[in-house]
Amino acid sequence: MNGPPDAGNRERPLVLLDPFPRSQALIFTDEMWQRLNAKARVVSHDGGRMPDAAVDAHIGEAALVIGQTDLPRERLDRATKLRAIINVEGNFLPNVDYATCFARGIKVLDVAPAFAVPVAEMGIALALDLARGVTAADRTFRDGTERYGLAGNADSFLLTGSEVGIIGFGNLGQALLPLVWPFRPKSIRVFDPWLPEGYLRDFGLTPTTLDEVLVTSQVTFVLAGVTSENRSMIGAREFSLIPDGAAFVLLSRADVVDWDAFMQATRDGRVRAATDVFPEEPAPPDEPARTNPHVLLSSHRAGGVRQAFQKIGEMTIDDALLILQGLPPVRLQAARAETVGRMRSKPGHSYKPGEVK
Repeated sequence: MNGPPDAGNRERPLVLLDPFPRSQALIFTDEMWQRLNAKARVVSHDGGRMPDAAVDAHIGEAALVIGQTDLPRERLDRATKLRAIINVEGNFLPNVDYATCFARGIKVLDVAPAFAVPVAEMGIALALDLARGVTAADRTFRDGTERYGLAGNADSFLLTGSEVGIIGFGNLGQALLPLVWPFRPKSIRVFDPWLPEGYLRDFGLTPTTLDEVLVTSQVTFVLAGVTSENRSMIGAREFSLIPDGAAFVLLSRADVVDWDAFMQATRDGRVRAATDVFPEEPAPPDEPARTNPHVLLSSHRAGGVRQAFQKIGEMTIDDALLILQGLPPVRLQAARAETVGRMRSKPGHSYKPGEVK
């Protein structure tokens, strides 16, 4: 536990930094850290969650909480100076009394937009690999069974000019869109029941049903977060709608699909797929995807690039300093009373000391 050298200066607002599963060094450069400490007294804890005793000792003075601190109503009732909570993990977790925050005007923000571009970029990479058989060709070359020219592209197709489908059009969908347009898709169909058709059309998209996306798309990107309404929404029936040889790229959360049905639908290669997410992470040794030759695997690493974590720090500091000036935040994603209670995403990967240097 530590604070700034001049922590005795009580004129500056107090910030609690409790970033686990992130760390101060992972998300803040020295320059960012200096910017925050120039405007606030910071009480920070690294290497695990801030102990309850430390939180309780400071919560009454805290203007900001940066991290995933448990904030039930009884703790919030003592946080009389609290202006905002900034979750740096990336999901709105159920350990905050959101109703109390909304009633009191406490902003609850998270850093999900920082991951949008890195994940979207990985989505394009996975789609190209599935379309052109990059990994598969590498494997055949290494075992001496490679085929050349047209014979080596028997199962390939061009992403350029293809029909594209997107399931879920939030931060990630909006980051993916400018990466897809250069491939001049015939159409981009989108299913997102939380967005009106006119909003989607303003992006040049075709709003449609889940079934229509699956039936018509040569490449489908699954970008929807998990909610109380869409768990396992893509099951055996939905997978049966996907055309033979089409590509299915799962980037958001595994719980959006029926995992057993996903493995069954791809086992014979009729549907080629890629996934960056799994029902249990780290995936256990007996995870069936490990032995499925028609699923391209990525270990929930699409967003986990150093630039994304630095973006978390940059966005957090920018909005934190705006809030401390009495101005509205502009860079982070705000929790909404109508939807936050319906989100069901799980916490992300927890980095161990020394794992990231």
